[in-house]
Amino acid sequence: MTQKVKVLIGDDTIEQGLTWAGVFKARGMYAVTRPKQGKVILDSVLSDAPDVLIVEAKMPELDAVSLLNELSRLKSNSNEPGSGGLPVPSPMVIVISNYDSAHLEREIMSAGAKYYMVKPFEPKTLAERVQNILVSGQGIKDVTYNVHHDLPDDLEYLVTDIIHQIGIPAHIKGYHYLRSAIILCVEDTEMMNSITKLLYPEVADKYSTTPSRVERAIRHAIEIAWDRGDVETLNGFFGYTIHTGRGKPTNSEFIALISDKIRLRLKGKSYTV
Repeated sequence: MTQKVKVLIGDDTIEQGLTWAGVFKARGMYAVTRPKQGKVILDSVLSDAPDVLIVEAKMPELDAVSLLNELSRLKSNSNEPGSGGLPVPSPMVIVISNYDSAHLEREIMSAGAKYYMVKPFEPKTLAERVQNILVSGQGIKDVTYNVHHDLPDDLEYLVTDIIHQIGIPAHIKGYHYLRSAIILCVEDTEMMNSITKLLYPEVADKYSTTPSRVERAIRHAIEIAWDRGDVETLNGFFGYTIHTGRGKPTNSEFIALISDKIRLRLKGKSYTV
């Protein structure tokens, strides 16, 4: 039996929280708002058990990192033998920030958030990002929601989420080149068979650069993921095909594995589930 996704928004202003809630409700989700105060939001998570939590990075009383750490502490204590405590919810957490800070993003993601979004963005973009994280298999199961957008937009969000999970920072050029390369390979498998002659030139043309710079930037992005990314996440995507102890994958290995995973995930099903 399925149920509606329950979204808790840590903002109850008309300009932001209530507007976001309206967008989620229009897409078949259940959305509630709470004042932008860390302790109030923490209490609401414990009492309302949302599937998705959306909070600002900076809040009075508890900021996003402190909130995530407190949830983790409570969950750990509840799992101890003889604790007798009630289960602590584990919502998928989206953190919103006014600052495009790589340091803050790493801190928030390390604390357990699923996604970090920088303002400004359209309310529908937030709803689409939540839906596509769920579609990508990183969120909750057995829920109902509708995606009313065509495949190219959804594909871009899906690829973006995967790159983000792997640990490639959004501020480097290789992030954007790699995203475009993966999308091209998902849409046209022939690209994967001729990376040097077809793929790199296609990406280079899109960004008004050269194929060699595209190749170097993607290689640098993969190096960052392999050196700084979460090992568990990398293993989840690559398994035993490539082991971190043997060194990073080549550009073609990396793009091929991610593209194939996405293609198999999309095969035979649409984005309305």
